[in-house]
Amino acid sequence: MTTPREPAMDFEKARFNMIEQQIRPWNVLNQDVLDLLEVVKRENFVCSGLEKLAFTDCDLPIRINGRDTGETMFSPKMEARILQELELGSQDKVLEIGTGTGYMAALMVQQCAHVTTVELNGSIAELARANLKKNGITRVKVLEGCGFELAAGLGQFDAIVLSGASSIMPASLLGALNPLGRLMAVVGKAPAMQLVLARKSKEGQLITTPLFETMTKVLTNAPKASEFVF
Repeated sequence: MTTPREPAMDFEKARFNMIEQQIRPWNVLNQDVLDLLEVVKRENFVCSGLEKLAFTDCDLPIRINGRDTGETMFSPKMEARILQELELGSQDKVLEIGTGTGYMAALMVQQCAHVTTVELNGSIAELARANLKKNGITRVKVLEGCGFELAAGLGQFDAIVLSGASSIMPASLLGALNPLGRLMAVVGKAPAMQLVLARKSKEGQLITTPLFETMTKVLTNAPKASEFVF
């Protein structure tokens, strides 16, 4: 007796439902951002075997050779909201700390000039490079190492994004921001975390604006409150 074949998933329908049922209700109304979610196929960036979960409202695990790394992707609505709040310009240069599978970088580079993304886990960095290449994404440079340590030597950026959390706003990255540049990070300790957008003033200070409460994994090597007094 043959086992009935599982019907193929309609990815486009699932993508439409994700945008209309998850992302729009989360105040992501910028049409350019919504259009990008149609163009950059999220299912091509989730780990093998998780493609049918690509549009679910949760952080998905990042796996290498079927084994969990302990790292995760942001949920779709989080990725979309970050992209909307960044308001990237076509000439902007962006630094991302925490590459993951490369999906966030793939989205951002559609709106800016170049993305440099730094990943501590070498195997995950290789996965991101492969994903970006397979999907024809250019103008993204994936580096292996600690982004908090490397940032000072990578030049100046118009925006810096932490694809993960930090217990405090990482003001150590201030020197890598251009004047009036933006720094986006999830800040705080569980269970009290917030997505925060900070702008660098002309005087070189960070002016922070909390956006909404959320929860996500803390980035390895992120600064701790005891190490810095803001």
